[in-house]
Amino acid sequence: MQMRPGQHDLLLIIDVQNDFCPGGALAVADGDAVVPVINRLTERFAHIALTQDWHPSGHSSFATSHPGSAPFETVSMPYGRQTLWPDHCVQGTPGANFHPQLVTERAALVIRKGFRPEIDSYSAFHENDRRTPTGLAGYLRERGLRRIFLAGLATDFCVHYSAVDARRLGFEAVVVEAGCRAIDLAGSLDAAWTAMDAAGVQRVKDVTAI
Repeated sequence: MQMRPGQHDLLLIIDVQNDFCPGGALAVADGDAVVPVINRLTERFAHIALTQDWHPSGHSSFATSHPGSAPFETVSMPYGRQTLWPDHCVQGTPGANFHPQLVTERAALVIRKGFRPEIDSYSAFHENDRRTPTGLAGYLRERGLRRIFLAGLATDFCVHYSAVDARRLGFEAVVVEAGCRAIDLAGSLDAAWTAMDAAGVQRVKDVTAI
Protein backbone atom coordinates (compact mmCIF):
# COMPACT_ATOMS: atom_id res chain seq x y z
CA MET A 1 0.00 0.00 0.00
CA GLN A 2 1.54 3.29 -1.14
CA MET A 3 0.60 6.39 0.85
CA ARG A 4 2.64 9.28 -0.42
CA PRO A 5 2.30 12.27 1.94
CA GLY A 6 0.73 15.37 0.48
CA GLN A 7 -0.15 18.89 1.55
CA HIS A 8 -3.07 17.67 3.66
CA ASP A 9 -1.00 15.16 5.67
CA LEU A 10 0.74 15.56 9.03
CA LEU A 11 3.43 13.47 10.68
CA LEU A 12 2.63 13.30 14.40
CA ILE A 13 5.64 12.19 16.46
CA ILE A 14 4.51 10.88 19.85
CA ASP A 15 6.62 11.25 23.03
CA VAL A 16 10.08 10.27 21.77
CA GLN A 17 11.62 11.41 25.04
CA ASN A 18 14.56 10.21 27.09
CA ASP A 19 12.46 8.71 29.88
CA PHE A 20 10.72 6.41 27.38
CA CYS A 21 14.00 5.22 25.85
CA PRO A 22 16.47 2.66 27.27
CA GLY A 23 17.91 3.94 30.54
CA GLY A 24 14.91 6.19 31.17
CA ALA A 25 12.50 6.14 34.09
CA LEU A 26 9.73 4.46 32.06
CA ALA A 27 11.78 2.83 29.33
CA VAL A 28 10.00 1.15 26.44
CA ALA A 29 11.93 -1.89 25.23
CA ASP A 30 13.94 -0.94 22.13
CA GLY A 31 12.34 2.50 22.30
CA ASP A 32 15.30 4.33 20.78
CA ALA A 33 15.00 2.17 17.63
CA VAL A 34 12.17 4.43 16.49
CA VAL A 35 14.49 7.44 16.16
CA PRO A 36 16.16 6.64 12.82
CA VAL A 37 12.83 5.51 11.38
CA ILE A 38 11.11 8.73 12.39
CA ASN A 39 14.03 10.81 11.14
CA ARG A 40 13.57 9.21 7.71
CA LEU A 41 9.86 9.93 7.86
CA THR A 42 10.43 13.62 8.59
CA GLU A 43 12.10 13.99 5.19
CA ARG A 44 8.82 13.07 3.48
CA PHE A 45 6.38 15.42 5.21
CA ALA A 46 5.72 19.11 4.77
CA HIS A 47 3.82 19.24 8.08
CA ILE A 48 5.20 17.82 11.34
CA ALA A 49 4.12 18.08 14.98
CA LEU A 50 5.44 16.50 18.16
CA THR A 51 3.92 15.62 21.50
CA GLN A 52 5.83 15.86 24.75
CA ASP A 53 4.81 14.32 28.07
CA TRP A 54 5.26 17.19 30.54
CA HIS A 55 4.35 16.28 34.10
CA PRO A 56 4.75 18.44 37.19
CA SER A 57 6.40 16.84 40.21
CA GLY A 58 3.91 14.83 42.22
CA HIS A 59 1.59 14.23 39.28
CA SER A 60 -1.48 12.19 40.19
CA SER A 61 -0.55 9.42 37.73
CA PHE A 62 2.71 8.71 39.56
CA ALA A 63 2.70 5.71 41.91
CA THR A 64 4.67 7.81 44.40
CA SER A 65 1.61 10.07 44.75
CA HIS A 66 -0.41 7.12 46.09
CA PRO A 67 1.16 5.75 49.29
CA GLY A 68 1.10 1.98 49.38
CA SER A 69 0.72 1.67 45.61
CA ALA A 70 3.29 0.35 43.15
CA PRO A 71 4.00 1.26 39.54
CA PHE A 72 1.71 -0.40 36.98
CA GLU A 73 -1.12 -0.91 39.45
CA THR A 74 -4.42 0.75 38.56
CA VAL A 75 -6.51 3.07 40.70
CA SER A 76 -9.85 4.76 40.31
CA MET A 77 -9.70 8.46 39.45
CA PRO A 78 -12.61 10.87 38.90
CA TYR A 79 -12.23 10.35 35.13
CA GLY A 80 -11.93 6.52 35.28
CA ARG A 81 -9.29 3.84 35.78
CA GLN A 82 -5.72 5.09 35.78
CA THR A 83 -2.51 3.09 35.50
CA LEU A 84 0.09 4.30 37.98
CA TRP A 85 3.51 4.98 36.51
CA PRO A 86 7.03 5.54 37.80
CA ASP A 87 7.84 9.24 38.03
CA HIS A 88 8.72 10.21 34.46
CA CYS A 89 8.98 13.16 32.06
CA VAL A 90 8.99 15.67 34.90
CA GLN A 91 9.01 19.22 33.60
CA GLY A 92 12.48 20.63 33.06
CA THR A 93 14.35 17.37 33.73
CA PRO A 94 16.62 15.59 31.23
CA GLY A 95 14.17 12.70 31.10
CA ALA A 96 11.50 14.97 29.62
CA ASN A 97 13.75 16.11 26.78
CA PHE A 98 13.36 14.71 23.30
CA HIS A 99 15.84 11.97 22.40
CA PRO A 100 19.05 13.78 21.43
CA GLN A 101 19.21 12.14 17.98
CA LEU A 102 15.58 12.92 17.11
CA VAL A 103 15.28 15.46 14.29
CA THR A 104 12.85 18.10 15.57
CA GLU A 105 13.86 21.24 13.69
CA ARG A 106 11.16 21.03 11.03
CA ALA A 107 8.27 20.54 13.46
CA ALA A 108 5.85 23.47 13.43
CA LEU A 109 4.12 22.51 16.68
CA VAL A 110 4.88 20.86 20.01
CA ILE A 111 1.88 19.73 22.05
CA ARG A 112 2.73 19.34 25.73
CA LYS A 113 0.40 17.04 27.63
CA GLY A 114 -0.06 15.74 31.13
CA PHE A 115 0.83 19.08 32.68
CA ARG A 116 -2.37 19.30 34.75
CA PRO A 117 -1.50 17.71 38.11
CA GLU A 118 -4.88 16.05 38.60
CA ILE A 119 -5.25 14.24 35.26
CA ASP A 120 -3.11 12.17 32.93
CA SER A 121 -3.07 12.60 29.17
CA TYR A 122 -2.24 9.81 26.73
CA SER A 123 -3.86 11.23 23.61
CA ALA A 124 -2.44 14.08 21.58
CA PHE A 125 -6.02 15.37 21.27
CA HIS A 126 -7.61 15.02 24.72
CA GLU A 127 -6.74 14.48 28.32
CA ASN A 128 -7.82 11.18 29.87
CA ASP A 129 -11.22 12.58 30.81
CA ARG A 130 -11.93 12.41 27.04
CA ARG A 131 -13.29 15.98 27.22
CA THR A 132 -10.43 18.42 27.85
CA PRO A 133 -8.88 19.23 24.44
CA THR A 134 -5.23 19.97 23.75
CA GLY A 135 -6.07 22.21 20.80
CA LEU A 136 -4.48 19.91 18.23
CA ALA A 137 -7.74 19.22 16.38
CA GLY A 138 -8.36 22.93 15.91
CA TYR A 139 -4.83 23.45 14.65
CA LEU A 140 -5.23 20.66 12.11
CA ARG A 141 -8.55 21.97 10.86
CA GLU A 142 -7.32 25.54 10.51
CA ARG A 143 -4.31 24.29 8.56
CA GLY A 144 -6.46 22.09 6.32
CA LEU A 145 -4.75 18.89 7.46
CA ARG A 146 -6.91 15.79 7.15
CA ARG A 147 -4.70 12.71 7.44
CA ILE A 148 -2.42 11.97 10.39
CA PHE A 149 0.55 9.59 10.25
CA LEU A 150 1.59 8.54 13.76
CA ALA A 151 4.88 7.18 15.08
CA GLY A 152 6.52 7.14 18.49
CA LEU A 153 6.06 5.79 22.00
CA ALA A 154 4.29 3.82 23.11
CA THR A 155 2.14 1.93 20.59
CA ASP A 156 -0.33 0.68 23.18
CA PHE A 157 -0.80 3.92 25.09
CA CYS A 158 -0.14 7.35 23.62
CA VAL A 159 0.02 6.27 19.97
CA HIS A 160 -3.13 4.15 20.40
CA TYR A 161 -5.15 6.84 22.17
CA SER A 162 -4.03 9.52 19.72
CA ALA A 163 -4.92 7.41 16.67
CA VAL A 164 -8.37 6.48 17.99
CA ASP A 165 -9.09 10.10 18.92
CA ALA A 166 -8.00 11.24 15.47
CA ARG A 167 -10.60 8.92 13.94
CA ARG A 168 -13.25 9.95 16.44
CA LEU A 169 -12.66 13.58 15.47
CA GLY A 170 -13.01 12.87 11.76
CA PHE A 171 -9.38 12.62 10.63
CA GLU A 172 -7.80 9.75 8.77
CA ALA A 173 -5.14 8.01 10.87
CA VAL A 174 -2.23 5.83 9.80
CA VAL A 175 0.16 4.18 12.27
CA VAL A 176 3.69 3.49 10.99
CA GLU A 177 4.50 0.27 12.82
CA ALA A 178 8.28 0.37 12.34
CA GLY A 179 8.31 3.79 13.99
CA CYS A 180 6.57 2.59 17.17
CA ARG A 181 7.40 0.38 20.15
CA ALA A 182 5.07 -0.87 22.90
CA ILE A 183 5.06 -1.28 26.66
CA ASP A 184 2.70 -4.31 26.33
CA LEU A 185 1.40 -4.23 29.89
CA ALA A 186 -0.83 -7.27 30.57
CA GLY A 187 -1.96 -7.65 26.97
CA SER A 188 -2.27 -3.93 26.29
CA LEU A 189 -0.67 -4.16 22.84
CA ASP A 190 -3.19 -6.65 21.44
CA ALA A 191 -6.02 -4.65 23.00
CA ALA A 192 -4.67 -1.46 21.44
CA TRP A 193 -4.49 -2.94 17.94
CA THR A 194 -8.01 -4.31 18.32
CA ALA A 195 -9.30 -0.86 19.31
CA MET A 196 -7.42 0.88 16.53
CA ASP A 197 -8.66 -1.60 13.93
CA ALA A 198 -12.24 -1.11 15.16
CA ALA A 199 -11.84 2.68 14.87
CA GLY A 200 -10.66 2.44 11.27
CA VAL A 201 -7.02 3.27 11.94
CA GLN A 202 -4.82 2.13 9.05
CA ARG A 203 -1.39 0.58 9.41
CA VAL A 204 1.74 0.55 7.31
CA LYS A 205 4.76 -1.56 8.19
CA ASP A 206 7.62 0.78 7.43
CA VAL A 207 8.87 3.89 5.68
CA THR A 208 9.02 2.21 2.27
CA ALA A 209 5.20 2.22 2.13
CA ILE A 210 5.06 6.00 2.48
